[in-house]
Amino acid sequence: MKRLLFLTAILATFICSMATPRINRIEPPYWWTGMAQDTLQLMVYGPGIGNADVKFDYPGVRLIDTVRLDSPNYLILYLDVTPEARPGTIKLDFNDGKGKSRRVDYELKQRAEGAADKGGFDSGDVLYLIMPDRFAKAGDATETDRNKGLQYVVKNDREDPNARHGGDIAGMKKHLDYIDSLGVTAVWVNPVLTNDMPGGAYHGYATTDYYSIDPRFGTNEEWNGFVADAHSRDIKVVMDMIFNHSGSNHPWFKDRPTRDWFNFPDAFVQTNYRLSTLHDPYVSDYDKARTVDGWFVESMPDLNQRNPHVMKYLIQNSIWWIESSGIDGIRMDTYPYADFKGMASWIDAVEKEYPHYNIVGECWYGNEGGEAYWQRGSKVNPDGDPRLPSVMDFVLSIKARDAFSGQTDRLTGLNEIYDHLALDYLFPDPQKILTFLDNHDTDRFLLEEPDSLGWWKQAIAFLLTSRGIPQIYYGTEILMNGSKEGSDGYVRRDFPGGFPGDKTDAFTREGRTEMQNEAFDFMSKILNWRRGNKVISEGSLKHFMPENGIYVYERRLGDKRVIVMMNGNDTPVTTTMERTLEILPIGTTMRDMLTGKDFTVGEEMTFPARALYILEN
Repeated sequence: MKRLLFLTAILATFICSMATPRINRIEPPYWWTGMAQDTLQLMVYGPGIGNADVKFDYPGVRLIDTVRLDSPNYLILYLDVTPEARPGTIKLDFNDGKGKSRRVDYELKQRAEGAADKGGFDSGDVLYLIMPDRFAKAGDATETDRNKGLQYVVKNDREDPNARHGGDIAGMKKHLDYIDSLGVTAVWVNPVLTNDMPGGAYHGYATTDYYSIDPRFGTNEEWNGFVADAHSRDIKVVMDMIFNHSGSNHPWFKDRPTRDWFNFPDAFVQTNYRLSTLHDPYVSDYDKARTVDGWFVESMPDLNQRNPHVMKYLIQNSIWWIESSGIDGIRMDTYPYADFKGMASWIDAVEKEYPHYNIVGECWYGNEGGEAYWQRGSKVNPDGDPRLPSVMDFVLSIKARDAFSGQTDRLTGLNEIYDHLALDYLFPDPQKILTFLDNHDTDRFLLEEPDSLGWWKQAIAFLLTSRGIPQIYYGTEILMNGSKEGSDGYVRRDFPGGFPGDKTDAFTREGRTEMQNEAFDFMSKILNWRRGNKVISEGSLKHFMPENGIYVYERRLGDKRVIVMMNGNDTPVTTTMERTLEILPIGTTMRDMLTGKDFTVGEEMTFPARALYILEN
């Protein structure tokens, strides 16, 4: 038996010595001619491929550098793709130096006409945030088929808030009519790339393959079809990306291309989660390194964007998804935790290909100064221009629930909102702030089902009529609620009716309660009115400090105006109207878009409890 095993091993060694260079994959899987950037990085994976030499002959394309890394199982090629290059197939010859070679075809596609003109998303849009695993399931593939080829086969378990529940791209596509009827103009989709991790990583934030859709969600073709279907309804798609870290089951982590491919390569060192270190003028090197280079969790090793090959890979990956699927924008996860200069170079590279594109970064701060530090042209950043067009308004989400549900006094309630907006002078472009009441990482705006909708409606109205780019978390329109106490899964519950066997279907009017329909109708009315309303997307903002509980603000564009008035108390308020005379002279009559009725300003007026008016001329 031992002799047989020995002979088998000898034979295997002989066969391997006779074999041509083995190539498992090349990334990106294809590229395009006519791109603004002419240098293409090809990352080649295969046993011992790092020892190979490469040759090819293709008009307009030349090999400018061959990079051999610490691991012999990777090879990086840099190609110059000149404007003269035409679509076709590059025949790459890999030679191991011992007379063995392999030819691999690499495709250059024709870039679609007008691809560089994508307009991105802006304050004329409202984003609807979807976590695919929890939204809806409609695909025909079996659970076994969806797990095919994955190392970690994970079964769906909808009873476990932290397990995979089985939502997919087909489910999102099936309900595009519902999303369209709500009135939003864009969807932001939580990560959909492969997360082949123990437990399944249903949330998508532990990438193990940057060029494939997670098979449990669908295929690359299904993703492209979803984007195309959304576009046919004039709905944009914003794709969630993560450059700060990968999943620990990524091939890079198991076989490090270079020692410095990941930060803290010798052992797990967790980030301190203290973003204040990045703008602290007195910060220690130790604290700052822990913030930027520390890992989020042990299963998410921290990528080193200071390594030029890592950064080039990530840049190309985002451009590849924009070009191949047509996505309209990017939301970048944990933006400040990655390298400042590396991420700025990424934004510049994307905008070189797509000058009108928009990117929003997750900059999770509890104060306005921290948020403003990261926006392009920052007035409070001494370290250079961060280049990030849009930042997320976490401060609003932190303050909103108490501000709208509480009573408005001299410093409380809606005065919290007033004070927040009063700090907009810190931001170079407040209209490019992404505003939201909640998302997949926070408590739901509603911790429990409400008894009435007065203050909820005021919050929704403010979100959709104030400055910035609003984002709505899926299910807000049907009053989905919950807190993170216990786990994140409790704020990422399944959308009722999205899964086979659901007892209720909240995608339909019949499947919603009376209060849910009231909430849906209210939000939908404002959203559909907001579509194309340039007074809201482009108009100036003037607001009046809440007094006697009454908050008033005006949006103005030319001779068009929208004035929002709300009573931030659970009791009626009678007040004189002298302080708003500059925008509402006594006797002014405007139409309330919520009721369709005229509203005439008197010298003294009584506002019912939780009164809300959206007036337009």
